[in-house]
Amino acid sequence: PVTGMSPLSPYLNLDPRYLVQDTDEFILPTGANKTRGRFELAFFTIGGCCMTGAAFGALNGLRLGLKETQNMAWSKPRNVQILNMVTRQGALWANTLGSLALLYSAFGVIIEKTRGAEDDLNTIAAGTLTGMLYKSTGRV
Repeated sequence: PVTGMSPLSPYLNLDPRYLVQDTDEFILPTGANKTRGRFELAFFTIGGCCMTGAAFGALNGLRLGLKETQNMAWSKPRNVQILNMVTRQGALWANTLGSLALLYSAFGVIIEKTRGAEDDLNTIAAGTLTGMLYKSTGRV
């Protein structure tokens, strides 16, 4: 062994200083940011809200379906009615939450591009505008 080095094991004669990485582990394209922008995060937000809405709606549909058919015996018509309620509620909630996420993301991207800044004010403004637009349509 070379003097002054502390090998990792007797079988691997390697200076541990070579294993230390002081640079990033990935290469970014020229001019790219290290963090994702609002536009990139919009796709995750919209998709996540749709899937969350579908799951919540399906559970709510199952609850409503079981409640509405509690006087029926377990049979094919009851199963179909419950399945219809699960599907209808799942689609309704997925559509609602997906639409809200789309509005929020669109407002966020537009405000960020207009102001030229990335800060919490964009988030507050996007949320406020989304809420105002959603309430103005007569939704509760």
